[in-house]
Amino acid sequence: METIVTNRAAGLGVTWWSNAAQLVRNRYFWLVVPATVTLLLAFAWPVLGFLLKAFTDPFNGLHNFNEVFSNFIYGAVLWNTVVISFVTTFLSLLLGYPLAYTIAQASPRVRRLLIFAVLVPFWTSILVRTFAWMVLLQPSGLINDILIGLGLLLEPLDMLFNRTGLLIGMVQIQLPLMVFPLYTVMSKIDKQYVSAAANLGASPVTAFRRVYLPLSMPGVFTGSMLVFVTCLGYFITPALLGGHRDVVVAQLIHEQVTELGSWGIPAVLAIILLLSTLFIFGIVRLFQRREKKL
Repeated sequence: METIVTNRAAGLGVTWWSNAAQLVRNRYFWLVVPATVTLLLAFAWPVLGFLLKAFTDPFNGLHNFNEVFSNFIYGAVLWNTVVISFVTTFLSLLLGYPLAYTIAQASPRVRRLLIFAVLVPFWTSILVRTFAWMVLLQPSGLINDILIGLGLLLEPLDMLFNRTGLLIGMVQIQLPLMVFPLYTVMSKIDKQYVSAAANLGASPVTAFRRVYLPLSMPGVFTGSMLVFVTCLGYFITPALLGGHRDVVVAQLIHEQVTELGSWGIPAVLAIILLLSTLFIFGIVRLFQRREKKL
């Protein structure tokens, strides 16, 4: 038995070195070396050094983890982050799915116009867009003025520095990340499938529910994953549009480092976010494998 394990390990080692040698001999290998070295030095190494502070700052041990898991404030902030990310993802999907469906079904000219409209926010800084929402959502802003002018309100709504304003701003910023994966999947769905369902007697609602919706699920999962993971690390929009009860993990990390000079607790929070992200990627990966098998 020991001999078999040793032979298999030796075989794996030879295979690994063979693959590595083949990769180095590939002429395109050296084209990715500068970007890889830059990524390792400018991103991987600093991030790793920061995460290690969870075990070394201010002294070696697991006391930072004990502090995070025993203090309800950190648990509340983590819960806030998950809830805000989940609601933002759900609302983005609710708004993004019909928009992506419309783009996929539109004529080429209308499709280009709609894609351009979705792309425009990408050309503007998130900070600028967030400040724009502060102007629009304030009590004397355009939205309250329109609602009062139409007679729908008697006094201005409080939509700034609370969960409402925060979700409005985050959904608007995240919407393109939901729309494009959905559109990519929907544009590849053969329209003949829905037509065949209709010819077999299915109503438009049934054909959509039984045929089109399942085929578009890869886009739903990919878009939802992108939006949710991005929201987990959001900082600017929650800091400017949210209230005191809407503090998220990124804000807490910023306050701990800049105001308290603490690196251990922020590193633990970053590890929790990183593990959460990897967990979500794992779920999506399992779903994709299952879809391929089907």
